Amino acid sequence: MTDPKFHRILYRMKVTAILPDELIIEVQKYTEGKNITDSLQKALSEWVKLAKVKKLNEKLRNKPLEFSSQFSAEKIRKINRTK
Repeated sequence: MTDPKFHRILYRMKVTAILPDELIIEVQKYTEGKNITDSLQKALSEWVKLAKVKKLNEKLRNKPLEFSSQFSAEKIRKINRTK
């Protein structure tokens, strides 16, 4: 399974999509991709990253992080300085 050809065949999907030309042109403009495939890959990857951040923000909004009662900036500094 370490063969790069096998990896490309197994983990890539060919997709046919009907999209407005204006949308494709705009995506290419902002992503500066080498071609349509590269532009769409960049745009979709970025969209997925943003969606994950939004989901995490929603999770934190519902249940904010809390510091341990024993947390101390001084303790953390000591730990960081010993590394």
